[in-house]
Amino acid sequence: MAIAITSLTANAQSVVGKWITEEGDANVEIYEADGKINGKVIWLKAGPDTKDTKNPDEKLRNRKLMGVNLLSGLTKKGDRYEGGKVYDPHSGKSYKCAIWVDGNDLKVRGYLGPFRETQTWKRKK
Repeated sequence: MAIAITSLTANAQSVVGKWITEEGDANVEIYEADGKINGKVIWLKAGPDTKDTKNPDEKLRNRKLMGVNLLSGLTKKGDRYEGGKVYDPHSGKSYKCAIWVDGNDLKVRGYLGPFRETQTWKRKK
């Protein structure tokens, strides 16, 4: 029984899973691939045909945002995952980032030089 409880607690603290962004306009599935943590868009309030119109690469502006990795290349360091990037489709910019679980929330922090912004994502039930 102790093993089952430990397993449930560890799973509740995992970044892997489905999350609702702070604005509630997207759901992101965080997954592990090749030892890195990534997060792709799996639902958009604006609809599945929403394009990546703000992408700095003109060739990518016609791609659909569904399936695009907003989080990429994160590795575990203590209680956080760091060293990756977060892509903001609202601005078309990418930032260094760190993510960590805080209770039932996921903190997603983007960095630009000395500046930082942290969003709180909710676990999708």
